Amino acid sequence: MIDNRLRVLQLVAKHGTVTAAARALHYTPSAVSYQLRQLSAELGVELVVPQGRRIRLTSAARALLDHAALLFAQWERAQADLAAVADEPGGSFTLCGFSTAATHLLPPAAAELRDSFPNLRVRLIEAEPARCFDLLLAGDADLALVIVTADTPPLSDSRFDQLPLLDDPLDLVTPAGHPLAARPVVTLADAANESWIVGRPDSTYHHLVIIACMAAGFSPDIAHYADEWDTGTAMVAHGFGVILVPRLARLHRDWPVARIRLHGEPAPARRILAVTRSGGRDNPTIARAHEAITKTAAGILPVVPAAEANSPL
Repeated sequence: MIDNRLRVLQLVAKHGTVTAAARALHYTPSAVSYQLRQLSAELGVELVVPQGRRIRLTSAARALLDHAALLFAQWERAQADLAAVADEPGGSFTLCGFSTAATHLLPPAAAELRDSFPNLRVRLIEAEPARCFDLLLAGDADLALVIVTADTPPLSDSRFDQLPLLDDPLDLVTPAGHPLAARPVVTLADAANESWIVGRPDSTYHHLVIIACMAAGFSPDIAHYADEWDTGTAMVAHGFGVILVPRLARLHRDWPVARIRLHGEPAPARRILAVTRSGGRDNPTIARAHEAITKTAAGILPVVPAAEANSPL
């Protein structure tokens, strides 16, 4: 109902290039450029100007984006009101989230929605946090579970409602016979001299580990890269280093490793948020999904207070 070119402008503003916005929208770059030119011509104002390999938004574009955020939020509220008076939810509903959330938190919620509302088509997407925000903006997802990182939009961002779900502590994994495994209390700083196994440099997990180690007073000696918990655990089991794994992750039971709960401050953890488009949290289907996810999460780890929702790590 709202001009889709405003969504195009939102994604261009988020990514800074036509190519990246096109990728997020599943459009061609030429289609994105054409829609921006069309919108600019109809409004009679310049919206973007080239700036090297990127583009810069004009003051007119930024003003338009403020109004677009309000329009989209009000449309979400209107849809929520209509859904509240409907006999039963129908259509499609998409949940997305990072790997461990997509494994342990989203499937139970999706199953509950599927069983409660036969006319509702429920879809699950595993995606990195940055991609989850793109899916929400593009209208390709309705509820996302994300990890707070340095790139997470601030809570004041008018495009999204971000609700705290839980803190997922990071445990240290060492070989079974490692000296740290015999200690009654271990802090992250105790592992400062170890060789480290981390995710690839552009991954959320990589950033979390680096930030956690720096907060503990050291920069990790990165020896190997592994994006999968089982892969990293296998490396640890064969003496290639240590890793941090979230409490939600389930490790291969056959590997001879020790999983150590860390003490002291700062105790590293992933902050997990449930995110919707602004105005969407009151939609009955979204509220039901959030309730199911919260119930599942509470059975695993404590729910965090709302006042602490965007604290780093």
